[in-house]
Amino acid sequence: MNQSGTIKSVEPKYAIPGAEIAIEIDGFSANMRGGNGVFVGGEKCRIVAASSSRVLAVVPDIVGSIHTQIHLEVEGRQSEPFPIVIGKKLAGGMHIVANPAVDPLDDALILTRSGSRCQQLDETLFRLEPDGFLDDMPYEILNPTGIAFDREGRMFVTNRARGEVYLMDRDGTSSVYATGLGVATGIAFDKNGEMYVGDRSGTIHRVKELGIVETFAVIEPSVAAYHLAFGPDEQLYVSAPGLASFDAVHVIDHEGFDERFFRGLGRPQGLAFDKAGNLYVAGCYRGHHGITRILPDGSAGEHFVAGNNVVGLCFTRKGEMIVATNDSVYSIPCGIEGVLLG
Repeated sequence: MNQSGTIKSVEPKYAIPGAEIAIEIDGFSANMRGGNGVFVGGEKCRIVAASSSRVLAVVPDIVGSIHTQIHLEVEGRQSEPFPIVIGKKLAGGMHIVANPAVDPLDDALILTRSGSRCQQLDETLFRLEPDGFLDDMPYEILNPTGIAFDREGRMFVTNRARGEVYLMDRDGTSSVYATGLGVATGIAFDKNGEMYVGDRSGTIHRVKELGIVETFAVIEPSVAAYHLAFGPDEQLYVSAPGLASFDAVHVIDHEGFDERFFRGLGRPQGLAFDKAGNLYVAGCYRGHHGITRILPDGSAGEHFVAGNNVVGLCFTRKGEMIVATNDSVYSIPCGIEGVLLG
């Protein structure tokens, strides 16, 4: 046996800097004196807890690393490395409260600096270009929250302070598309192109052509925001973070009747589906923070990405998962085909 120990598994296999990961080990001393310890990408991790079979460690900041390795070290001797994927930071200094979005025209990422309610900031919407350049967008939108593109590639943004949805034209102008939406947060489109907007006070609105608003469903209020996504079954999935550690993701049928799809999440927030029908949710599951993957039938979930303060996610055409915390975005190459619209 290697005197530095052996790594048997790492859970989860995806993480962002600052996240806590669990390492199953064999033959490793938990003595962290000197150079002994756990290393990711050559950087030493902070140990949260350790035993003879398991170590909880915090992923260090690793600039530019994505596919990297984790190893144990005892008195200069290293264990065999074990693969791990660490998200690459793309941008910081944001204030993100829901999912980022991918522009279907050119694959740029749309990000927000939302601000607290009714806080007027000079720059609130940004484009992160595929080449990595971050550019502020010329729209003056107060408290932008939810972002969605329709089938024609038009961008819509909710304003939670005024209960409005804005249509953002590509010439840099914007116009009010719908009003009277309460605390407007999440937004999504169904297969017919109809818009749905979540008022966190307890109502899911359906917005028809010309901005005509009608009540679609009534569910329990949220302390933060509603997050919406349509599944492959064409039903609407909604997360409504509360103060409990056992919140649910709701599924709402075509008639507006809801039921609990999956329960046991702490402050579930952004939602996204892959093409296989798995649902990914930002939040906490069984004490693990980050992103949880839920099977298509809702029968089970697993901790998929480790991360702190994760509020949203989306997928790119390159198979990347974009993970958004409350102030930064990261790219994780996971090879997943995600649903980009809706």
